Amino acid sequence: MKIEQIYTGCLAQGAYYIECCDEAVVIDPLREVQPYLDRAEAGGKKIKYIFETHFHADFVSGHVTLSEKTGAPIVFGPNANPSFDAHIATDGEVFKVGKVTIEVLHTPGHTMESTTYLLRDKEGKPHAIFTGDTLFLGDVGRPDLAQKGADMTQEDLAGILYDSLRNKIMTLPDDVIVYPGHGAGSACGKNMSSETVGSIGDQKATNYALRANMTKDEFVAEVTDGLLPPPAYFPMNVKLNKEGYAPIDDVLATGTRGLSPEAFDAAANETGAVILDVRDKAAFHEAHVPRSTFIGLDGSFAPWVGTMIVDVAQPILLVCETNQVEEAVTRLSRVGFDQVLGHLEGGIEAWKAAGKEVDAITSVSAGEFAAKQKQGDLHVIDVRKPGEYASEHVIDAETIPLADLNAHLAAIPKDAPFYLHCQTGYRSLIASSILKARGYHNGIDIQGGFEAIRETDATVSDWVCPSTL
Repeated sequence: MKIEQIYTGCLAQGAYYIECCDEAVVIDPLREVQPYLDRAEAGGKKIKYIFETHFHADFVSGHVTLSEKTGAPIVFGPNANPSFDAHIATDGEVFKVGKVTIEVLHTPGHTMESTTYLLRDKEGKPHAIFTGDTLFLGDVGRPDLAQKGADMTQEDLAGILYDSLRNKIMTLPDDVIVYPGHGAGSACGKNMSSETVGSIGDQKATNYALRANMTKDEFVAEVTDGLLPPPAYFPMNVKLNKEGYAPIDDVLATGTRGLSPEAFDAAANETGAVILDVRDKAAFHEAHVPRSTFIGLDGSFAPWVGTMIVDVAQPILLVCETNQVEEAVTRLSRVGFDQVLGHLEGGIEAWKAAGKEVDAITSVSAGEFAAKQKQGDLHVIDVRKPGEYASEHVIDAETIPLADLNAHLAAIPKDAPFYLHCQTGYRSLIASSILKARGYHNGIDIQGGFEAIRETDATVSDWVCPSTL
């Protein structure tokens, strides 16, 4: 028996490839399925099943494509209702893979179809669980994504999740390995560990939601406390995972097309496409196609695209380096953005050579900002998360988290300068680009963000440990 966790940092997501004898299964595959096919071919294995823990909201799974390419059935737990052919398992149903078995543990609460898969070794001993978004290391899945108005509240779902954890997971032996669906950085939880593999015993000892003496009311209160609104693209990803989507090969074929500056310009004007620049921060600062949105590949690219662009049907035109094209299209497809029309052939240099207008972001160093702060009042906008701001911030700075920026555009003046910063400069540049594309030409980006500001003599608040907030 071999278990491989295939972890994708940008999404903080874990997919799993398991093989025994001449058979293999995949749990929660990513959209691009070739890596799983390559593993099976290299080991002479047949992919027998594709297990889905639930209808994912934060990414588009590769289950449909992988099933088409292998003939392996897609398996969901109880209550799932996909539009395509799938095996809807019953609670306790067992699937044989070589000499080992995988048992279905229906664990609703995150969603009503949420299922944990229990892997038993050839002697039938519980070896590992693949928990999806039911149990994370240090946290549990948020219970607010599947609520349906007055019929089912997040408190109702949290209560159901409490029962699933106590009756299905915490009863397993302490040495059973826990393989979660996500780690730190995912929007599917609020307190996840940076570790990606644990055990039942460790989680009983350290996970706040698995305290032995915790009542259901306490669990509901703590799990629902402090939940930030989910990204707006989540329901669209759920829809794709339930109803199906275009083949990834077709998406790549269209999205990786090179367009001349003239064709690129025409496509932007004719389709209303978002011009998405994925290069590094310094390159975008220096020169970019006017009205471009910056979201760099070197950050949490796909989640920020989903959060800021939102509509997965939105046409997109890419500006990137030549070696970034396929990666950018692939990572966009992981969160459902399949309408990439192509990329600017030759990049920004070709755009300049064609005599096209370029734009740049006005910025200052942290030291320059500190000096200007001493000269008088400045309008400073902090685009970090509320907890980051509460922990430490520039005195008198306004807090507008990047995820909320689109809803607060009317509050930002166009007739006076303002300064933008985040923690390191990535999020503030996203904000600067979005604002400039919407006619805000008075924004000034503080390079290096709060980390750089803290190293100057700028006036900032006293630091407060985030755990005490």
